[in-house]
Amino acid sequence: MSSEGTDRTRPVRPKDVPAGYLDSTGRADLFAGGVRMIPVETPAGTFRVWTKRVGNNPRVKLLLLHGGPGFTHETFEACDTRLPAAGVEYYYYDQLGSYYSDQPDRPELWELPRFVDEVEQVRRALGLGRESFFLLGQSWGGILALEYALRHQEHLKGLVISNMMSSIPAYNAYARDVLAPRMDAAALAEIRRLEADGRTDDARYMELLGPHYYERHVLRIPMDGWPEPLVRSFRHMNPKVYVPMQGPSELGASGKLESWDRSADLGAIRVPTLVLGAAHDTMDPGHLRWMAGAVARGRYHHCPDGSHLAIYDDQERYFEGLIRFLRDVDEGVF
Repeated sequence: MSSEGTDRTRPVRPKDVPAGYLDSTGRADLFAGGVRMIPVETPAGTFRVWTKRVGNNPRVKLLLLHGGPGFTHETFEACDTRLPAAGVEYYYYDQLGSYYSDQPDRPELWELPRFVDEVEQVRRALGLGRESFFLLGQSWGGILALEYALRHQEHLKGLVISNMMSSIPAYNAYARDVLAPRMDAAALAEIRRLEADGRTDDARYMELLGPHYYERHVLRIPMDGWPEPLVRSFRHMNPKVYVPMQGPSELGASGKLESWDRSADLGAIRVPTLVLGAAHDTMDPGHLRWMAGAVARGRYHHCPDGSHLAIYDDQERYFEGLIRFLRDVDEGVF
């Protein structure tokens, strides 16, 4: 099943919120306000990752995988003004190496298969199962969610891929052939010189990227007005995780993920899948629309005013598409 995301969700009514949504009686995280530090076994030892539950719904439990890698759950805090009214139980989660979790100085841990194994350990610890478990990954989190689905889809009720293509080579080609030529030529040339000189940590690099790239394709708001949770997530980013995997350039990926491509494997994903895309994204919305048709049971939802962080700059449409998907799958009408 594939459809465009121009339709609207049903209005949220009080009966959509399950009785006991705010009742945490008997929950293991009651004392800590929904927070649990979950032990994760790795080849380098046992570490702890941070999670926080919001709400109670035995049928719809959404685990959020943030971007980066090395960013934080804080990017998702817009969920707090949208998902409770829809009765969605959701989980914030900082992956290993991110700010609220342990940050071991062990470069061998920053590998995609190990992150997938981590997500599975978190799922088990939280008690999420096929009857209720939805997984949403945004940007790098979308890579992680796709990989998880290809290995463990028997545990999933539904999958959401937000603002992430199924191929890094295709993403790099889109950045090179479509987005870069739209930039101011002088600014692009200077950005490329700074990258070639290994000066991506130079203040001038961000001075150029801000108005010429970030404010056009990452979040279409002047950077001095970016939402505080997002600013916090950028401030808390761990470059020791981000740079080895993504690479230092913001105009494409050149790290360990450079050759990652799962386009040929999408047909193996059989669970209901929502792909969220946006017109001004760093990711090709045409490719994301294609992904929704390539999985066995997919839907594409488009945010015409959004960018890579459409969760902020096309927020109403973003959450309309997400909430409708969760409801349709739960009600068996997807």
